[in-house]
Amino acid sequence: MGRNHIRALIDSSAVRITAIAEPSAAARAALPRLDGQVYEGLEPMLAGGGFDAVLVAVPSDTHLQTVKRLAAAGMPTLCEKPVGVAASEAAEAARIVAGAGIPFQVGFWRRFVPMLRRLRARIAAGEMGGLYSVACFQWDGAPPSKEFRAHSGGIFVDMGVHEFDQARWLTGQDVGTITSIASGVAGEAWPGDPECAHAIAEMSGGTTAIVSLGRRFPLGDVCKVEVYGTRDAEECKFLWPPTADETFYQALRAQAESFAMHVRGAELEGASASDAASALDAAERAAQAVGV
Repeated sequence: MGRNHIRALIDSSAVRITAIAEPSAAARAALPRLDGQVYEGLEPMLAGGGFDAVLVAVPSDTHLQTVKRLAAAGMPTLCEKPVGVAASEAAEAARIVAGAGIPFQVGFWRRFVPMLRRLRARIAAGEMGGLYSVACFQWDGAPPSKEFRAHSGGIFVDMGVHEFDQARWLTGQDVGTITSIASGVAGEAWPGDPECAHAIAEMSGGTTAIVSLGRRFPLGDVCKVEVYGTRDAEECKFLWPPTADETFYQALRAQAESFAMHVRGAELEGASASDAASALDAAERAAQAVGV
């Protein structure tokens, strides 16, 4: 994700990359040519200074300790989702950044996809009527590496938090009781982390939320939403070939540029630490319901 953010921001007119902290020598060697200084870790980067805010793209299980350090330094922070691998970690991050008084945003980039923003506006305006269901699908082209999965928190925490946050954001409803199931089919065994899983949740406004997650899909990484209401229905293939990459990188850029405006005093457009805690709580309950 660090490389993805770099690619998204290279041509931004509102955000400039002035420093990068990367402990891996191999990863440092693979970085594109940039004007910014590259450091071997967070501490030397903080000591070097020369930047106004930090974008955190580290393994999920190190999010909280990184946020703690940046809050202590008084540094505005845009942290990749999910801000830890447990709701308690995201909740602690929320308390820490509130206490430090720093601008803080979570990288739920779906909130900056124009197609989804239009769908949310339609729902808010009542054009869809009462919502029977919102179904959120995220299917990846291929499973991630073993090392990534060891730090990701599992399929519901790694992937599902996007869908639970998206369902909350689109509908304006909170996630209630959850039922979930994991597929018994897999290309290879990953004990404790199924390759495909689904959840059905009762939302606070009466809507049913469906979350569908899979780590193998022939078209590559795809995402879509289906909303079914009393007045209208809509299928929104917002991350789908042939425009998937363009959508993804434009959303990452818009997210970072929106955060830059927030640092300068604008209202927060993106997700808060509390939003992350709510999404992680739902993801944890979905994982517990399926026994992973």
